[in-house]
Amino acid sequence: MGAATWWDEVVQHLGLPLSYLNLYDADAAWSLVHDLAPLVPPAGAAVAIVKHANPCGAAVAGDLATAYQRALEGDERSAFGGIVALGATVDAATAERMVAGPQADVVIAPGYDDGVVEALAAKRKNTRVLSAPPPVAGPVHLRQLAGGFLAQSARHFARGRDEWQVATKVAPTDEQWRDAELAWRLCGHVKSNCVVLVNQGQAVGIGAGQQSRVGAAEIAAAKAEGRAAGGASATDGFYPFPDGVEAAAAAGVAVVVQPGGSVRDDEAVAAADRLGLAMVLTGERQFLH
Repeated sequence: MGAATWWDEVVQHLGLPLSYLNLYDADAAWSLVHDLAPLVPPAGAAVAIVKHANPCGAAVAGDLATAYQRALEGDERSAFGGIVALGATVDAATAERMVAGPQADVVIAPGYDDGVVEALAAKRKNTRVLSAPPPVAGPVHLRQLAGGFLAQSARHFARGRDEWQVATKVAPTDEQWRDAELAWRLCGHVKSNCVVLVNQGQAVGIGAGQQSRVGAAEIAAAKAEGRAAGGASATDGFYPFPDGVEAAAAAGVAVVVQPGGSVRDDEAVAAADRLGLAMVLTGERQFLH
C-alpha cells in the first residue's frame, strides 16, 4: 500500500486521459503478454488483446507484425475498443497493421521505433499510447469486500510442461504441445469457467466466465468457426463430466489440457481415448474470478 509500482514508470505518449477501465484492462493485458514470453520463438514476439478484462485475441509469432495480425484475427469484432499489449518494441510494419485494424482504446508496449508514435497519432489520435517496464506482481492478490479484503496467492504457473502428465493412449505432437502450453497460459488470464482454443500459436476461440464449462466450450467453438482443427483446448478447471471433452472434440482439437482432480477423471480420459484425443493433466488449476 503506497509503495511504488511499475505503473509509476509508465509514459503516456498520446491520447485521451486513462479511465478506470483503461487502467484495469491495460494492467491485465500487460501481465498476460509477459506471461506468454516463455512461449515466444527466437527473435519473435507475443501480442495480447484484452476487452473488459478478458483476452479476445493472443498470438506468438516470429515477428511482432505477424503476432499482432494473428492476435487480431482471433476475434476481430471484439478487438474494437480493446487494449493491445505488444511484447516487443513497436516497429513501422506493426504500426501500419495497427492503423489498418480496428480502433484500440489503449496500446501498451516496451517502446516504439522512431516515427511510430507520430504514425499512430496521424490516424489514431485518441488512442492512449503507453510505454511501460515489465510488470512486477506482488506475492498476494487482494479482492475488496464490504469492510475488508480477500487475500490469496497471486496468479502463477507453478508446474511446467515437464511436470504435466499425458493420461491418454495418444500423446501430443511437438506442435500440439506448443499450442497446449499457450492455451493453458491463456486460461490463467480468462475469467472462470473458461475454455481456450489455440491452433498454430494463435488463440482462435475463447469462452469466458460461463456458469457451465460446456457452455464455455460451445462459445469458444462458435468463435473459432472451424479454425481449431488439429489444435489444443484448455480449461482452467477439471472436467466433472465427459461432456466437456466431447465438446472439445466437436471443435476439432487434437489435444485437451485440464488440471485433473475430478472423481470422474477416469471417465474424462476414457472419453478422450474413445474420441482419439490426447489429454494432458497439469496437476494445478487456474482460477480467475
